[in-house]
Amino acid sequence: MIDWYFGAPRRALALICAACIAMLAFGMYLQHVVGLEPCPMCIVQRYALVLVAVFAALAAASRRRALQVTGALLGLLMAVGGAYTAARQSWLQWHPPEVVSCGRDIYGMIETFPLQRAIPMIFRGSGDCTKVDWTFLGLSIANWSFICFAVFAVLLLVLVFRRPSS
Repeated sequence: MIDWYFGAPRRALALICAACIAMLAFGMYLQHVVGLEPCPMCIVQRYALVLVAVFAALAAASRRRALQVTGALLGLLMAVGGAYTAARQSWLQWHPPEVVSCGRDIYGMIETFPLQRAIPMIFRGSGDCTKVDWTFLGLSIANWSFICFAVFAVLLLVLVFRRPSS
């Protein structure tokens, strides 16, 4: 399986892109169907997933090794940033602060602030970053997000440093 994965970097990059899109779709499902409110850190992780997906897709579309390496490097940077944010959120969930300062209620923002200030605040998220609303196998969304970002980072790192096939 390792040869199949790393022997075809374009396929590997496309699979990373598809996994990011699947994670984003699941996040939308949890938000719009289940009713979970994303927190500001969740929003940052979504942006990181979007950027990993975009860089992986662009790199997968290219046959040139230099462009594949560049896309993998940029995706790696975004994956590390997403992993850091997910790790920080996991830590906050395990050790919640005395005063939560993650975000505000959307309706409160619209009522309190002018529209040009409220719209950017909405995209920052409104849920509580320390709250664990959903778990799977005992791990929170932030824990799973960290694991996925770490896997993406390792795979992208291997793709960057792999030797080209002759």
